[in-house]
Amino acid sequence: MQDTDNTGDAIGVRWPELLVAVFLLALGVVVIVDSLRVGTGWADDGPQSGYFPFYIGLALAGASGWTAFKQLMRWRTVEVFAEREQLRSVLAILLPMVVYVAGVAFLGIYVSSFVLIGYFMLRHGKHGWPLTLGVSVGVPAFFYGVFERWFLVPLPKGPLEALIGVA
Repeated sequence: MQDTDNTGDAIGVRWPELLVAVFLLALGVVVIVDSLRVGTGWADDGPQSGYFPFYIGLALAGASGWTAFKQLMRWRTVEVFAEREQLRSVLAILLPMVVYVAGVAFLGIYVSSFVLIGYFMLRHGKHGWPLTLGVSVGVPAFFYGVFERWFLVPLPKGPLEALIGVA
């Protein structure tokens, strides 16, 4: 712990901790308000729909409110959250995952998974093309067989699957 803001090439803990606490506090308040809307008491047949979510929202709001309060009380204390190089490593994984999630909505889960697995194997795993193509095709094909054929659970499909008649 340091008393100055001279942390060099690091990100302090103040803002990330406070922003996450405020976000979770707001989320807890939304859960509480919606639980009150649907009812938080007991009906003749048991708890109403909002009974359990209300108490979870209350716990979430209380814990995050306390965290935000504590962070504001020790605002002048500078602690290191992460070095910039550590954040680069996190972003190297986070950004492709965000693209993957968006890709599932437009391309379907199988094509997006093929691209994501291939990217990670080539970029981060430094594997060759034959292994990358085998795994990138094999993993989505395996999950297609397990979920779509065996368990009969449809997963999101995109235009390519519709084109080849899998949709």
